Amino acid sequence: MGVFVFLPLVLPLTAWPVARLAEQHLHPRTATRLLTAMAAVLALCSTVCLGLVMVVGTAQLPGNPLPDGWSDPEVRAAVPFDEVVGKAAIPALCAVVVACARTVWRHARVRSRAHRALAGLPDTEVAVLPDGAPYAYALPGGGRRGVDAPRGGARRGGRTGDSEPYGRAGRRGRGRRGGRVVVTTALLDRLRPAERRALFAHERAHLDARHDRFLLTVQLAARANPFLRPLRTAVAYTAERWADEEAARTIGSRRTVARAIGTAALVSRGTPAPTLAGLAAPGPVPRRVAALLGPPPAVRDWPPVFTSVGLAAWGAAAGTAVSAMSSANSAVTMVLILHAATPL
Repeated sequence: MGVFVFLPLVLPLTAWPVARLAEQHLHPRTATRLLTAMAAVLALCSTVCLGLVMVVGTAQLPGNPLPDGWSDPEVRAAVPFDEVVGKAAIPALCAVVVACARTVWRHARVRSRAHRALAGLPDTEVAVLPDGAPYAYALPGGGRRGVDAPRGGARRGGRTGDSEPYGRAGRRGRGRRGGRVVVTTALLDRLRPAERRALFAHERAHLDARHDRFLLTVQLAARANPFLRPLRTAVAYTAERWADEEAARTIGSRRTVARAIGTAALVSRGTPAPTLAGLAAPGPVPRRVAALLGPPPAVRDWPPVFTSVGLAAWGAAAGTAVSAMSSANSAVTMVLILHAATPL
């Protein structure tokens, strides 16, 4: 096993270049999926190797519940500097587990509170809260399939801002996956009718693509390995850009979506949790607006090899592959060593 057990702990560094370049040169949908997949694999591999090192460290502690043979010199020789890194891995893995558990718990608590807050409102796809604080976000459902609503801005959300104070914000029944668009009257009051349609289209794009899952995945990955934080930041941006492009395609005006983002960013307080997506989510709003004022990004599944983003993507893919092979090799080797050291 040797030093290869430590490789997955540092190989996330190979994804740093693509984290920056992908959000600039790839289509937001491609960048979001690529970076999230890499973050998930790299985080899993580093956690597995941290657990393997922790086993060696735990076996050296007096009174541990592990078999006595697991503290033999043959087992300890599998991990370099076992006396130091083995014991250091114990609090490190505990910190990872606690951080990930807190992230999941907070995500579930925010969703539960949001659903309870909407309990007294009509069962519409868009929930308008009578709140003086301006904000909007996409609230994922519980997974049950609701009534399909037609695609498109005004058709799905009504003629926003015409015959009613805020338009028919949502029709009866939920979206395709039971999610809802949550928006307050304070934010709607600050948006023009066309900007409201852009807002609804943006949040529906978050719900349709289940961006909450991407955001939760990279949040957990960053908790598992701090070297993955740049990927978390990049995915938070590309997920918003993905929804921006979908909203622009739906309503047919990139400039209107840009105005809606700028207006909402000036007055909104953001989303209640980093794992929930919203029009005015924290981040580089000027870059999003500038991107919408330019031409639509080219859609491609993988960047060309002989470009900066292509080289970065292949480098990150190679680092991810090496991390997966190193963690798998270390796990198999450790299992064989422990099996041989376990008394029959």
